[in-house]
Amino acid sequence: MSARRLACLLPLLTAMLAALPAHAGQTCHETPLEPATVRSAFRSGLALQQQLDQLSPDVAVIARVGQDLSEYGLHYSHAAFVTRDAPGQPWRVSHLLNDCGQATSVLWREGLANFFLDDMFSYESLVVIPDAQTQARLRLLLRNPASLEQMHASRYNMLAYPYSTQYQNSNQWVLEVLSEALAGRQFARRADAQAWLQSAGYQPGTLQIGAMKRLGGRMFRANVAFDDHPTQRRMAGQIDTITVESVIEMLKRNSPETQLRPVPAPAA
Repeated sequence: MSARRLACLLPLLTAMLAALPAHAGQTCHETPLEPATVRSAFRSGLALQQQLDQLSPDVAVIARVGQDLSEYGLHYSHAAFVTRDAPGQPWRVSHLLNDCGQATSVLWREGLANFFLDDMFSYESLVVIPDAQTQARLRLLLRNPASLEQMHASRYNMLAYPYSTQYQNSNQWVLEVLSEALAGRQFARRADAQAWLQSAGYQPGTLQIGAMKRLGGRMFRANVAFDDHPTQRRMAGQIDTITVESVIEMLKRNSPETQLRPVPAPAA
């Protein structure tokens, strides 16, 4: 592509980038957070804590609304695990975060308020509680940092394909750890977890993303790639990836006792 043609396309590509699903990562602003943002995060963390205290699960999956994904038929953007060491102890969130828009990720364990310290579209959240046996298995996994790292790939792609180990997104890490709990065994490789997920009927979310929007994402975002997707579906604009909704459906399929408890955004 010539420099002149690229210059003409830049405004269009910039607009298209804004419509791509955002990464789940750390807020990368150099300026301090606004007091209102911090207050909203702590209020949301408190509301989530009150719901968790009432439900008292050993382990739950929680989800947040980082951006408006209604264009793709989605609501929640990012999933994580939440647990505590003992009753009365603080709840702690375990999740994978993108490194400020880079092509890498890190596993984090932090408090509930931090879960909302991002550019949130909405401060509502969701608590997903699996059956007791799945919770017990997850608890053992979450207490073993080595097992969590075994399912972690540091090469991040926010639109990672679910049946490739080339990249990983935040929801994919949650899904692959969940696969071990649902299968009742630890997998030696991510590929083994993905093979089990495929055999167990996991259905990824499909996002319709046209060629120009894919081009904009690949050129201008380090954390976006499409080369792990099957060529035929990619060329048709059908991008299969790991969404929060698809993780929940997989959990409900394999753990029919799963409970979903929405947590409304706290009043301002």
